[in-house]
Amino acid sequence: MTADRDWLASRHGTDSTETVTLDLPKFAKATHYVEPSASQPHGYVRSGVPVGRITASGLYGPYDPAAKDGREVLAGLVYAEAPFTPGTTKVPAALFWHGTVNTAKIPGGIDPAKIAFNPAGAQIRFLGAVSA
Repeated sequence: MTADRDWLASRHGTDSTETVTLDLPKFAKATHYVEPSASQPHGYVRSGVPVGRITASGLYGPYDPAAKDGREVLAGLVYAEAPFTPGTTKVPAALFWHGTVNTAKIPGGIDPAKIAFNPAGAQIRFLGAVSA
């Protein structure tokens, strides 16, 4: 499986990703991940999905500027597709936390104007139009 990284605008930051654990039930099927099937035994969280760290668990869920559980701070983007098997709830993933991305290519979309600066958050420059 080869990750679709058309959201990546430069290679800067790709050499210093961090390992995180995703809380899969918090993510939306089809938007954030592809489920396993009879023809594809592994599902995967899409490359480029924005995530935030859930304060209570330390796990990562989909970034949401309106959240009140820690996910309102953009931690970064899932760097490579993160595979999982049926029944899995925690998925290891690489976190892309600094660099430059193509805004319109972010899976599920993101509005950079809604990202509040946080010194513990991602250091990402967003280029191009806002995705719908």
